[in-house]
Amino acid sequence: MKLRKSDLAKMEKKDLEKQLTELRKELIKVNAQIATGTVPENPGDVKNIKKNIARILTKFNSRKMEEKKI
Repeated sequence: MKLRKSDLAKMEKKDLEKQLTELRKELIKVNAQIATGTVPENPGDVKNIKKNIARILTKFNSRKMEEKKI
């Protein structure tokens, strides 16, 4: 599932943190499946999960920069 910029902009900080922890847990689960040799349900999910994590972290950093400017 791809997170959109507009969806991230609407989310509050605690929601973003919750989403981030869920994505990290999911990434750990998929990486464990790969390490044990089983094929994940959708191998392309690894890429999407990593990109979503990066999107959330980017949103965190941009909000921090906005706070510093004010």
